[in-house]
Amino acid sequence: MSRPYQMAPYALGTADGQRTLGFLFTVTGKEKTVVSLMHPREMAITHYLVPSVLDAGCACWVQGPRSIGNDLRLEHEIALLDVAAGMTHLRDLGYERIVLLGNSGGAGLYTFYNQQALTPRELRVARTPGGRPTNLGELHMPEVDGIVLVSPHPGQGKLLMSGIDPSVIDENDPMRTDPALDPFSAANGFDAETGRGKYAPEFIQCYRTAQVERVVRIDVRAKQMLRAKHEAKQRLKAGTSTDVDRRTAAHAPIFHVWRTDADLRSWDISLDPSDRKTGSLWGKDPFLSNWGSVGFARVVTPESWLSTWSGLSSNAALDKTIGAVHQPTLLLEYTGDQCTFPADIEAIYGQIPSQEKRHIRVRGNHHGMALSPDEEPGQRIAGRHIVEWLRETMV
Repeated sequence: MSRPYQMAPYALGTADGQRTLGFLFTVTGKEKTVVSLMHPREMAITHYLVPSVLDAGCACWVQGPRSIGNDLRLEHEIALLDVAAGMTHLRDLGYERIVLLGNSGGAGLYTFYNQQALTPRELRVARTPGGRPTNLGELHMPEVDGIVLVSPHPGQGKLLMSGIDPSVIDENDPMRTDPALDPFSAANGFDAETGRGKYAPEFIQCYRTAQVERVVRIDVRAKQMLRAKHEAKQRLKAGTSTDVDRRTAAHAPIFHVWRTDADLRSWDISLDPSDRKTGSLWGKDPFLSNWGSVGFARVVTPESWLSTWSGLSSNAALDKTIGAVHQPTLLLEYTGDQCTFPADIEAIYGQIPSQEKRHIRVRGNHHGMALSPDEEPGQRIAGRHIVEWLRETMV
């Protein structure tokens, strides 16, 4: 992108009285199509695809969530209020066509928005998985005209369920481990010296079953916390509360979810093979990424766990939302992705009902970086494909 552009910031009010920040990039100011980028946890104002969108002759809207960089309380149903504020703003500015560009976790947010926008108001999700009223039935949710998905994963909850370590025995004691399910044990197929695994089919089956069972247990724990709070509030309202009830009613519980970087496909790349290298999105050493303080869903509330990180309870899973995508759709897959694997992409693409859909594979890691020093970064190649698709379809 070598042409000069203009950037205008906007602070938008949401339907529940909160604020969301967005930036509008234009070249001529006369663009009729705008492409919107948003992630539920991040502000992507410097996203590498902004220049490509402008090169295609479109405006680009980059929006941040209400709590940038902090997903402690992220509930995807409430995040839709932020998206709706952005879409309403773009329609008010006069754009004829809106394209949602969902990159990574942005795909789960945007396909959820699209599903709810196309759902009759009375049938929209009325409560979050934690029981909070969403008021989505009263929300103005402008429909969109096209969707681009770049390295989408199946949803943050599904992603976590594939990576959660099922050998954890006690959620309050991350050191306790079931040896039979330890993915980084030599007895189960892991070579600590090479940092690679070779897992037997029987172990893989037991492991994946146990992953689901661990998510079930955390769901139960989160719901018990919310139930205790609700019951204490009810007794407080009825005038029969104790001092403990008053404290419980006011308390907002927070808990840790340890050891969430243990997807067997990261360490045994013969499982669902691709151009990826051994290791995960978080690094090559599972003893740091799985046991360390940095990772998906490390600190959560019961509400955010159920809405965002539970592969069972979250509504923002693509297998629940992608079936509403009837608009023209472009799906870009990075072939060395360490977060989204070929079978995930195949399933996502197969579930898109649109008659105008296209799937393009590009060499690169999850962020579109080059897989080797002597090749062009996938970001640039993906950008050219997006320019071509936008010019053919939306401009």
